[in-house]
Amino acid sequence: MKQRPLRDLSWPLKLALVTALGLQFLVHSLTPPARARAQDLPTPTSIAALQAASMGEQLGLAKALMLKLQAFDNQPGVSIPFRDLDYDRVEQWLERIIALDPQSQYPLLSASRLYAEVPVEAKQRRMLEFVYRAFLQDPNRRWPWLAHGVVIAKHRLHDLPLAQRYAMALRENATGKSVPSWAQQMEIFIREDMNELESAKVLLGGLLQSGKISDTHEWNFLSAKLKELEARNRK
Repeated sequence: MKQRPLRDLSWPLKLALVTALGLQFLVHSLTPPARARAQDLPTPTSIAALQAASMGEQLGLAKALMLKLQAFDNQPGVSIPFRDLDYDRVEQWLERIIALDPQSQYPLLSASRLYAEVPVEAKQRRMLEFVYRAFLQDPNRRWPWLAHGVVIAKHRLHDLPLAQRYAMALRENATGKSVPSWAQQMEIFIREDMNELESAKVLLGGLLQSGKISDTHEWNFLSAKLKELEARNRK
């Protein structure tokens, strides 16, 4: 069918066409642009189902899940602050990833250095407790993340009893040769901050007598600290 040229249309029809186009333009200009909406972080599949689906490639699946979790805050058209994520589900994802790859340090690095750094106290505490529980399962490998938890508890949350609890766990559980002495010394200085001078003195004296301190400069520093604590405790 041959189309009629625009000049052959009647004036009423031309007017109707122009009016329709104008209304379409007006509606389009008044309609706000579509915005990408952050989807809720989904509940992860059960560990048993993931293990079965991995077909013997649990490490590869763990890495893929970690990448998916880390990329969730940058969806197309929207950036989601960590503090807005559902931390119950974040924790579930991290648990699944660790179960698939217990040797990986990245889930706990993310928990302590990313998700525990948000300015929301309840979420900080939740991530620190997650790191603490994971630490107890493999303390000689996972001590760095709980050591960072001590720092967050002390300097961010200003919760010295919590910092002391984590520091004590480090001293009691992270006893391998690869664990640096400063990690086991954290409790001493936390107790000093809490004005528990006698406890700090006893711990420091025990450390010096244990033979674990081989560096001369470190020995001299700790010996001077012990004398300082003894002097303060006599006052």
